[in-house]
Amino acid sequence: MPATFALVAAWFALTPSLLPRAGAVQALVSAVAAILGYGLGAFLGWLLHDPRIGERTRRIAWKVFAVVGVIGSIILLFVSRRWQQDQRAEVGMPSASIWDIPITVVLGLVLFALLLMLCRAVRKFGRFLSRQISRLLPPRVSIAVGSIATVWIVVVLVNAVVVGQIGGTLDKLFLAINDEFSTDVAAPEESELSAGPGSLVTWESLGRQGRVFIANAPTDDAISEFTGEDAVQPIRVYVGSEGSSDLQAQANTAVEELVRTGAFNRAVINVATGTGRGWVNENSARALEYMWGGNTATVSIQYSYLPSWVSFLVDGARAQDAGRSLFEAVYAYWLTLPEDSRPKLVVSGESLGSFGGEAAFSGAQDIASRTSGVLWVGPTANNTLWNTFTTHRDSGSLASLPVFEGGQTVRFSESGDTWDGDGTWEEPRVGYLQHANDPITWLDFATVYQRPDFLSETRGTGVPDHMFWMPVITMLQIGGDLVAPGVPDGQGHEFGQSPARAWAQILPSEGWTDSDTNRLVAQLAILQDSDL
Repeated sequence: MPATFALVAAWFALTPSLLPRAGAVQALVSAVAAILGYGLGAFLGWLLHDPRIGERTRRIAWKVFAVVGVIGSIILLFVSRRWQQDQRAEVGMPSASIWDIPITVVLGLVLFALLLMLCRAVRKFGRFLSRQISRLLPPRVSIAVGSIATVWIVVVLVNAVVVGQIGGTLDKLFLAINDEFSTDVAAPEESELSAGPGSLVTWESLGRQGRVFIANAPTDDAISEFTGEDAVQPIRVYVGSEGSSDLQAQANTAVEELVRTGAFNRAVINVATGTGRGWVNENSARALEYMWGGNTATVSIQYSYLPSWVSFLVDGARAQDAGRSLFEAVYAYWLTLPEDSRPKLVVSGESLGSFGGEAAFSGAQDIASRTSGVLWVGPTANNTLWNTFTTHRDSGSLASLPVFEGGQTVRFSESGDTWDGDGTWEEPRVGYLQHANDPITWLDFATVYQRPDFLSETRGTGVPDHMFWMPVITMLQIGGDLVAPGVPDGQGHEFGQSPARAWAQILPSEGWTDSDTNRLVAQLAILQDSDL
């Protein structure tokens, strides 16, 4: 029974999910699914054990299992390959290599064997522990105590090895990456940029992503060449963490930098919450800078030097604290300005940055009363406000592209061009850019035991018709989708120049046209290829 459950679980894991999977990723997903199926089968076998089943019957069952298993696996592997090829064609990815099949089989078997040996070693240790305890306690009690003790010891060891050793190594690695940057890129010479003349922060303190963000700032000449009119140097303010845990102090320094650079005299201030490493989407920041002739200021602070997924696991609340601290600090100073001379105050963020940026607000009305517009790109499944807007969407609208309260304030879009809603989109406008096949948006723990709405309703763009929900396995598949290689713009978690199209709808400058948007998208694509 355990082998049968393991094989069936591995078969289910071969079915399509949100994005095409490489052979190695498929091997890992199938191996984990198989070991979970094996465990379930072992438990049911123990529960339903029938001593009347003879050895001859068992031998026949194994032969049938072997024949059905081999034939079924061959069929499923090639059907799965066809599904994967069709899905790749649909999302614009190149065909997979035929070598993905042997990679999936061989690596999957190796990983399953390793996981099985590990599980059996833990079980063997648990039985040994129970036997020792049975010398002092009754058998049933000793089994219970031994099981609990085994689980506790395993957890302690995992924490010591994974969190202590591996986590410490990763921490040092990412800290080194955070400090790394091309030595031939000098600090900026413009006072409008952090780490420039008169700045309150140093070039070294910005961290890698902060230095990239500042170094990639467009010049007034470049913007003027695009618009055909006089432009000003856009302001970019960035405060690195330098290992500090005081987010409020960073936010206060950021406001002082904004004041120093004259940011509150600009037309637009963009409060951007970065991802775990401090990355800020250039296509979103530049869109406003070019659209408004450089008469903008973008501000962000670094709250971690770890990748988003590690940062979220280690301390997801820190992203929220950063988003809240920075906006509140900027907003507090903004309120002190004469009402008729305040710049437009907007908020932006992508992925974990959207998760953190939402934390400054309690709901749609709060956003509308304190900002001039918001753009959140690729929200995570844990975004608080996004979950509220999606859960309470209007009847008949889809989870993959919801309509909330008729789209009066909050709207959703796949491309940034069209935003579903009833009537006029009132200002200020709050926009979410999201894709129906983005695993970041749909990786929710509830998928383990509950069919997600996006699979219960009409499928969104890019979600395969052959994808269906299976307890536990669907979440494993979506987890594997996180590392899908080569995903093109417009699919998954890749948004390309869509933020430019979105800002053109949310906060266009006076006289801005669709033709201007198309030119800007083309310009951003060129700049993206030359970014540091």
